[in-house]
Amino acid sequence: MNAQALKAQGRKGPVSIPLFRRSKRKDLVEVPDRSDILALCALLLGYPDDEFDFLRDDISKAIDGLSPSKPAKLLAQFWDQFSGQSRSDARRHYVATFDMRRQCSLFLTYYLHGDTRQRGMSLLMFKQRYRAYGFNPPENELPDYLPMVLEFAANTGPGVGEGLLRMHRNGLEAIHDALKARDTMYLLVFDAISEVLGPVTAKQRAEIDELVLAGPPQETIGLESSLTPYGMSGPDAPFGPPEFTCNTKGQ
Repeated sequence: MNAQALKAQGRKGPVSIPLFRRSKRKDLVEVPDRSDILALCALLLGYPDDEFDFLRDDISKAIDGLSPSKPAKLLAQFWDQFSGQSRSDARRHYVATFDMRRQCSLFLTYYLHGDTRQRGMSLLMFKQRYRAYGFNPPENELPDYLPMVLEFAANTGPGVGEGLLRMHRNGLEAIHDALKARDTMYLLVFDAISEVLGPVTAKQRAEIDELVLAGPPQETIGLESSLTPYGMSGPDAPFGPPEFTCNTKGQ
């Protein structure tokens, strides 16, 4: 259940996620409270606005209530660091981490398709997958926004929801690698996600290294396309439409 639903219902209890559907994957890493961990990652990777502040007590209780595991420990470490900040510092840190550099963009299809026309088809695939399983995210969010994909995975399980995460695992790990080069507590959340999804293969690691080195694909024609990053360019340009990207004051 997302933050909006909790707030609408006036709930102040722990975050609750339905039991996940079992996957037939033989290489699935067994993690206690798997769906709750992914749901918490979805919340923790969202912008810490006033609505997030409303859920602080719930998030703290949910993290404390997780069964012992490495991902649970990582989220507890993150929450200790996050809770030690002022609200304004937390917002500034989030913007500096995710909104000011394209290497840390939370829009997953960017890493697979870059600014090419194929990205539009991939976004459509996300929407179709959501509709097929009765998942109704906010219309004002792009469907490949990582917190949204994590929430979908938490609600539909390894066999369905995590399929989208695994499809974009290279992009996830590219963000993960970029965060390792920065002094940010959000690295701990990505560490937890990687623990849930399991280790990458040698082939994936080579592909991720190539992606990090070369960057996402680039369109060679039609650069005026609406998928071009909103009039901005360069590796350090913010990535995301203005309505989805916070300003440097965290507003």
